[in-house]
Amino acid sequence: MFFYLAFIASGGLGGLIAISQLIGALANPARADQVPDILKGLAIDAGAVSIFAFLYSRENSAKEAQIAKLSREESLSNLKLRVDEKRVIPLSSLRGAARLVICAGPASFLSEAFKLSEPYTQGLLDRGVLVVPFATDGNSPDFEFDESEEMEEVTGKRKRLWQLSPAFIPEWLDEQKKLAGVSSESPVYLSLRMDGRVRGSGVGYPPWNAFVVQLPPVKGLWSGLLDGMDGRVL
Repeated sequence: MFFYLAFIASGGLGGLIAISQLIGALANPARADQVPDILKGLAIDAGAVSIFAFLYSRENSAKEAQIAKLSREESLSNLKLRVDEKRVIPLSSLRGAARLVICAGPASFLSEAFKLSEPYTQGLLDRGVLVVPFATDGNSPDFEFDESEEMEEVTGKRKRLWQLSPAFIPEWLDEQKKLAGVSSESPVYLSLRMDGRVRGSGVGYPPWNAFVVQLPPVKGLWSGLLDGMDGRVL
């Protein structure tokens, strides 16, 4: 970025010199034949300044975006998750062990997201997905588990998929929505990679079926080999 500033300064200085020469040439009829060359040089200097100013602005914006992303990831890693009544862990402790999907919205939104995930429970667990529901309206979502004996195994898997609960700071969620240009009232989801970085996000319900299709299993033949297939970092 220093080089861009140096070129901008050089072009600006050249432009000032060309302007002073142009004024002198216009004031002196004897130098009128120099005007075309001076204008040509001035145009070159102006073009150079414009190009390098654009490149500087683009690189500076990219740098700011990178800093914002690093700050977001640092904030994410420090979020606290409640495993049970006695245990609270930082999100960073699940790096390499789980792909978290954070769902944030009213309790009714979370209840519907819970129902929509049911057909994909096994596939999601096979891919290390764990859901972190956060009720933005302060109400408790209605997660109905079938406690009958014949559904014991399925219910156990459902509870495992939705076992985490957040200890979020609301300001963090509002900040993330603001960065993404999303209304503060909108229900959203945030999908994390195995390494804890953001894989994807969106407004509305998480695409459970897409997760099952796109993410590799965490065990078996493809474990390890496809760890990099979580998707690009946002």
